[in-house]
Amino acid sequence: MQQSMALMALGINHKTAPVDVREKLAFGTEELSYALAQVRMQGALSEAAILSTCNRTEIYGVTPFRDSRQVLQWLADYHQVSFEQLQRSVYVHWDRDAVRHMMRVACGLDSLVLGEPQILGQLKTAFAQAQDAGSLGSQMSRWFQQSFNVAKQVRSQTAIGENPVSVAYAAVNLAQRIFSNLSENQALLIGAGETIELVGRHLREAGITQITVANRTLSRGQHLAQQLGGQAVPLTDLAEVLPQADIIIASTASPLPVLGKGAVERALKKRRYRPMFMVDIAVPRDIEPEVAELEDVYLYTVDDLQQVVEQGVQARRDAASEAEVLVMQGAELFLEQLRARDAVDTLKAIRRQAESLSEQELAKALRLLERGQDPQQVLTQLARGLTNKLIHTPSVQLKKASAEGQAEILLAAQHLYALADKPSKSE
Repeated sequence: MQQSMALMALGINHKTAPVDVREKLAFGTEELSYALAQVRMQGALSEAAILSTCNRTEIYGVTPFRDSRQVLQWLADYHQVSFEQLQRSVYVHWDRDAVRHMMRVACGLDSLVLGEPQILGQLKTAFAQAQDAGSLGSQMSRWFQQSFNVAKQVRSQTAIGENPVSVAYAAVNLAQRIFSNLSENQALLIGAGETIELVGRHLREAGITQITVANRTLSRGQHLAQQLGGQAVPLTDLAEVLPQADIIIASTASPLPVLGKGAVERALKKRRYRPMFMVDIAVPRDIEPEVAELEDVYLYTVDDLQQVVEQGVQARRDAASEAEVLVMQGAELFLEQLRARDAVDTLKAIRRQAESLSEQELAKALRLLERGQDPQQVLTQLARGLTNKLIHTPSVQLKKASAEGQAEILLAAQHLYALADKPSKSE
């Protein structure tokens, strides 16, 4: 990393801005290429990427200026929000803190739901979009790749994503404990609200392909069933589809139970008493409590799930402490790699300068030899001339540093040439 360049992470998230502000600052997928071109065109960023989700909008960049105001002004102008309003909600991280922030985001440590895995995919998409837009250089590409590596390490070495932290996820997690292979089971979802939709998605991810949605409003049930690749029936047909269901999860707004003990008993007889797993997420309940008395039914309520969720949240917090250590180590490793590249670039520049001076002195020596001068004399002149040219600029700079009282530069020079360890002639 060149000394004049800085790494920056600037943005807002669910902690710093309400949803109405986050909505104003969101970037659509179709406009990202244009936005990336614009933010670089205004001159503050030489490399840039934009991450935009429902919970955050962040700009990552490489900049020669350690000043975020120009980027902040561009963001305000682009979305037509006041600079003052944006300034109240925004956070800015530089260099080590910026690197660590991206890595924490990639690991789900900065998410609304601790450890959620979706953000890593969203960050990878942001990286790919920035690549396609031509707004990334080698520095930011390495920054993203190291963040992905740390996220992979956190997933494989900690339990950050293993424990349920939502009621929907807890319901599916319990089903996986009862049925060895969910892909062989059928699911019945009663209701079509947000919670049931989330349950359906988790079931699909767990391998269930046969899903039936029973809802009072059939059109809404059909809309959800289409998203899940399943079928929909009206709530009045519940008794007909119940015997085929191994997993039943209910969450409606009904003031009275929609599924009673008698209907479940009849379904069990048709199933020849194969077990049924039921989760009642609704308050008030959708499934009569007496259903739990049936021997082949595993019925869980929202209170049961809440205990699972609380245990999962604590387990993720414990895992997050381990993850933070891995993030810190990953950030330090990345910064070491950048510093190592600085050294390589500097050494290359020193070598080019030394080779240029050598070529000048060698050309002068060859001309003298062609004129017939004594070879020994020419070689002596070559050595003296090369030595003088190699130490001229450092000598000027060291004298200047000494005159200005910059003792640390003199000490650095002694360290660089290992002079402090060498005995003087008087010793």
